[in-house]
Amino acid sequence: MYIVFVQAEERFLDVPYHRGRVGLNHLAFHAISRHQVDDMTQKLRDKGVSILYTDTHPFAGGKEHYAVYFEDPDRMKVELVAP
Repeated sequence: MYIVFVQAEERFLDVPYHRGRVGLNHLAFHAISRHQVDDMTQKLRDKGVSILYTDTHPFAGGKEHYAVYFEDPDRMKVELVAP
């Protein structure tokens, strides 16, 4: 586990929650395989959940980082990443 501290931009200081504000930026979960990431991606799409970074999915985190990123109903960014 690691924690990264980022200074919030002024435009996010009066918003009740935004991942760009001070506080939690996103949650990441470890998948057991790339297949699990692909399966979850399809389930999210079937439920109408918008996948983030579609132009680089599933390598939005880099060429060795296989993951799906999406937002929960409160707009918290969630990541499911394969080994």
